[in-house]
This record gives sequence, structure tokens and C-alpha cells, in this order.
Amino acid sequence: MKAIFLVKNGTSKNTFEFREINKPTLQDDEVGIQVEASGINFADVMARLGNYQDCPPLPTIIGYEAVGRVESIGKKIKNVQVGDRVLVFTRFGGYSQYVVQKENAIAKISEEMDAGKALALATQYSTAFYACSVATNVLPNETVLIHAGAGGVGTALIQLCKLKQAKIYTTAGSESKLAYCKQQGADYTINYTKEDFSKVIKEPIDVAFDSLGADNFRKSYKLLNRGGRIVGYGASSMSEAKNVFMKAKMGAAFGIYHPAQLLMESRSMIGVNMLRIADYKPDTLKYCMESVIQLLHEEKINPHVGKMYAASEIATAHDDMLARKTIGKIGIVW
Repeated sequence: MKAIFLVKNGTSKNTFEFREINKPTLQDDEVGIQVEASGINFADVMARLGNYQDCPPLPTIIGYEAVGRVESIGKKIKNVQVGDRVLVFTRFGGYSQYVVQKENAIAKISEEMDAGKALALATQYSTAFYACSVATNVLPNETVLIHAGAGGVGTALIQLCKLKQAKIYTTAGSESKLAYCKQQGADYTINYTKEDFSKVIKEPIDVAFDSLGADNFRKSYKLLNRGGRIVGYGASSMSEAKNVFMKAKMGAAFGIYHPAQLLMESRSMIGVNMLRIADYKPDTLKYCMESVIQLLHEEKINPHVGKMYAASEIATAHDDMLARKTIGKIGIVW
């Protein structure tokens, strides 16, 4: 069996190695899965660059999700069987032909489900579902702002908030991506390379979903209505920080807030990290995964697959994601 190891931080062509791995011995509460495809997320890029503190010590196997078939099960496993096709939230380890995970991070999928669409559900759509339906609840006719709407989580948020009958503003960095966001259900689109969203939007925002961080977070907060919520689920702008001083500067750009300020203004700040949900509330993660799988079966959502690369093209996939050349979900096929 092969896996892709991240062996050092830096440019994609110099950081990955394909290595042989042995299948580990299963514990009683674990499931062994033969992988057909592995997902790629921006957090993987951040880990490669050395900007993701949750990344395990190198060398390590990164990757948050995989689609595959159950090959073996532990004695305590009740809800999946050998031969089942499944989606698994791997919490690192996803860039591999074989993964092991506990049952509450695994959900069964149909034989017909497209692997790329399924991969989008584990991290992007589960993150979006948690952000707009669990961490906070977007209500009908509320106005939401979704940053990076052409990304994986952005796409999911647009579709899920549209189901909730919200009014949607979204940002993206090119005219083609703005058109894509419109197709997904956004009502208003803003090209952040040409316009400042905080000046374009002339009405209060009920919920802002921010994956960029730094001054983008601060500007979004200032747009919040009374009763408004800002949900932060990433800080992709930190990928541009070349040294500790730039990181500190970007960190300071988030702004300074006091609990009394939130109380007086009746505004909320919510942080979402699905690794923490997986670690401390695994049943909630499973609920999110099964909810979006059901929504896909009901054709209420439709994940967009940008491209599925061969596993040997892992460096190209990373480069394309960092350069923001991709739209929707990307992954690798073994």
C-alpha cells in the first residue's frame, strides 16, 4: 500500500514523498478502508507551508477525508460491514491507499455517488452545515455574507443558505468565479480584486462567514446587524505571511474586541474548527456528515467537483489550489 508523506515544509514539488505503508492491526472500535479517492483542502496547503499548528510532526500523512470500501472491521463495529462503500473523515492520514478510523467518523454512501461529490461532503459541506445550522442557525430572509464563495466551503454555504431562503452576498476573485457563485444561488457578487466589499454592501449583514481572517474579519464584523453573527472557519490570508512578523501583523489585523462590546451590540463571534468537533463531539460530526449525505440524495445540494487529479499529480493539485485556480472540490484518485 502507498501513501503520500509530507516530509518537509516548502514548495509542493519538494515536500511530498510516496512511501510504502503496512496495514495496521485494527482495534476493536476501528474500521479499515481501502481508499479509492482522497480529498484536498486548503488546510492541507497551510500544513505544507508550515502555517497549520494542528499538523502532526513531520514526516506525516495529511488529508482530511477519503472515499473507499470497508475491508475489515473491529469486534465492536455495528453499523458498517465489510464491502460497504463509505465516506470517512480521516483527521489527517487521508493521502493514503488505506486508512483506519473509528465508526463515528464514517458514513455509508451509495454505490452510485460520485467520489468527488462525496469527498466534498466530509469536510467542506459538513463544515458549512455545522457553521450555518449548528453553530448558528441562518433564518429565512436573513442577509448573509459568504467570503470565497467559489471555494469548497463557500459553495456549500451558498447552497445551504439558499435552502434556508437567505439573501446572499458573496465575494470571489474573478469574473468566472462570480458567475459560478451566481449559478450556485448567490444574489449579489463582489470581485474582491476590484472592490472593497465593506464599501459595496450598503445594508446590515445578519451572518458573515469568513475563511480569510485578518482585516477581512474586522471589516465583516463592522457590517453586522444587531443580533448579527460572524462565523470564522479559516485564515487563508495567513498563507501569504512569509515570516513571523507578517504573521503577527496579520493576526493584529483581526482587531481587538471585548465581551462587553459584544453584549452591548448583541453581536456574536463564532469559531469553527471541525478537527475540534471531531475530537470532542464526534457524534455531532457524524450528524453533520449524515445530514449532508441525505441532502445530496434528495438532490437539494449539488457539490461541484473542480478536478480529480491522479495521485501522482499531488504537487500540481496543491499549486492549483494555492493559486486559486480551482473552483469547488478537488481530490486525488488512486
